[in-house]
Amino acid sequence: MTKTGARAAMSILIPLTLLACGGAEKKADEPAGMEGTEKGEAGKSADKDAVTLSARQIADAGIEVGRPTIGGIAGAIELPALVQGDPQGVQVVSATIGGRLVALNRNLGQSVGRGETLAVIESREAASLNAEIEAARARSALAQSNLRREQRLFAERVSPEQDLVAARTAATEADIAVRLAQQQLSATGGSGGALNRVAIRSPIAGQVIARPATLGQTVAADSELYRVANLSRVTIAASLSPADAGRVRPGTRVEVTSAGRRQAGRVTFVSPVLDESTKLVQVLATLDNVGGTWRVGEPVTVSILLPSTNDRSIAVPSTAVQSVENKTVVFVRTPTGFKAVPVSVGRRNGDQVVITAGLNGSERIATTNSFTLKAELGKSGEMDMD
Repeated sequence: MTKTGARAAMSILIPLTLLACGGAEKKADEPAGMEGTEKGEAGKSADKDAVTLSARQIADAGIEVGRPTIGGIAGAIELPALVQGDPQGVQVVSATIGGRLVALNRNLGQSVGRGETLAVIESREAASLNAEIEAARARSALAQSNLRREQRLFAERVSPEQDLVAARTAATEADIAVRLAQQQLSATGGSGGALNRVAIRSPIAGQVIARPATLGQTVAADSELYRVANLSRVTIAASLSPADAGRVRPGTRVEVTSAGRRQAGRVTFVSPVLDESTKLVQVLATLDNVGGTWRVGEPVTVSILLPSTNDRSIAVPSTAVQSVENKTVVFVRTPTGFKAVPVSVGRRNGDQVVITAGLNGSERIATTNSFTLKAELGKSGEMDMD
């Protein structure tokens, strides 16, 4: 072959070789790109059963977290009971000083916040207390002025040290007198906007359930003006025989029913002594009452569900169980929110559902408003429970 022919053959082979190499590189790159896509989709699929929520969002949604109940029900004690206000949730608001009521800012049934002014009392004693504060401040200002003068004279070696010590002591005593006068006024409720007035404030947030006071009335110190109740929680009071009380412990589940309403709660107190008149044992249970379902003084029926000592079955509230993608799930708390865990359910005991598979009893689960998590989960697309 001539040199000219060889050069022509090489000029054809070189582009073909380069083209083949480029195609091989492109082909080699394609699986890597596809693999990354598959990994991304796999990661996305793995998160389809999770709901990301902060602690604040969980609280705002009204989602309560608790643990499953371990152990079945051996029986129930059914007896009449009475709805009472939470002892810590009812406060009497009294006049802290004698005088005339010039303002009553809330009526029956109205809400009030903690620290809000309920009433204003016009009083001579309030005027005296305010005047004492002003006088104490004036004496304190004079004492501070004398102290500065004695410090200057002592620095110029004109006044002896004992005069400086006396001035410093007088200034300290004057400051104490000011603080004492302010504390005495503060004990009455503080100023209501004038030298002869004090404001009476609510010690808790709640609802006005009584208002025996009348505008313009002259009241004595400690006279009841309002009664404020926070009824977001109520107490169910019942009495048991000593034999039955021996089978009940704090934490035992109860079911309260009345006029088509039913709600679960927990025993919070079993009295260690018998009532002197009835010779029965007082038992108290607590119910959530944010929705105002129960009224104080209402008669109800309570069933105390006695746990079985031999049964180790796992049960959750019926409000914790949801159906998603034709699967029954319970939302388990995670560091970032909740995860929908598939479960198998068995019999129902009142408001409790027995879980036969899927939970071991140590999890923390969403016990209320789990439907909110189900709705949130639906926004992120279909779940992969397989």
